[in-house]
Amino acid sequence: MPALPCSADISVRGFWRHPCRQVRSFRQALSFLCTLLLLGYCQVSLGATEDSFARGLTEYQAGHFAEAAKAFREAPERRPASGTLLNLGLTEWRRGRPGPAILAWEQVQWISPFDAQAKANLDYARQFTGVEAPDLTWYERASTWLPANAWTWLAGLALWLAIGLAVLPGVLRWRRANWQQGVAALSFAVFLLSLPAHVGVVTRTRIGFVLKKDAPLRLTPTAEAESQVKLNAGEPVRAMRVRGDYVLVRTAQGQGWIERAQFGRICAN
Repeated sequence: MPALPCSADISVRGFWRHPCRQVRSFRQALSFLCTLLLLGYCQVSLGATEDSFARGLTEYQAGHFAEAAKAFREAPERRPASGTLLNLGLTEWRRGRPGPAILAWEQVQWISPFDAQAKANLDYARQFTGVEAPDLTWYERASTWLPANAWTWLAGLALWLAIGLAVLPGVLRWRRANWQQGVAALSFAVFLLSLPAHVGVVTRTRIGFVLKKDAPLRLTPTAEAESQVKLNAGEPVRAMRVRGDYVLVRTAQGQGWIERAQFGRICAN
């Protein structure tokens, strides 16, 4: 690492003697330097995440569940991972907090919908607490077939492949082949079929879960407002809009305002 500034300085000093060759060398050195900086940042970030994860495991094994939850919560903020969120849910469950536990396991399925352990934990937690799973539309159910980010990549790749195979042969004066037209049609069909699932991903970002037991659902976004009903921890709700410290949500029991501190989204960003 200390040699990098010197190497960059040597390239800059030699730039004036051989312009064409040194421009290329300077660009390569700059690209190499940026790559090293990026790798260094990723390595530091990954190291911090691994430290938080290891600290969480240590605290969990020692029975310090509050400290373990704090450590496991720090790791996903730096680098979301299904394993860390799964352990966070287990820790919160051991602390007697079913709301944050259900939220963590739902976030696992947001990242990795095929995680069998998270699904089993959710089924057990909901059977134990008596809360229901979110009521999903057909396109939202389709969006759970793949990880949330995968639909964006699939739609983008399919669209650009279809456009490329349809346009490039004419631009480059290639002879159009039947397989090119077939692949272009198939790619465009995949793009169209992925759109409902992509919409489902967007609408699912509004889904959240009640974090605290007996959270009041208020008529207005004020602390003095009358409470319509008490919501159970882990109960699914849909956010509609935010006003100050309150969120207007829709639940199976009606519509009202809930404090933001008592509500956690399945997709934090």
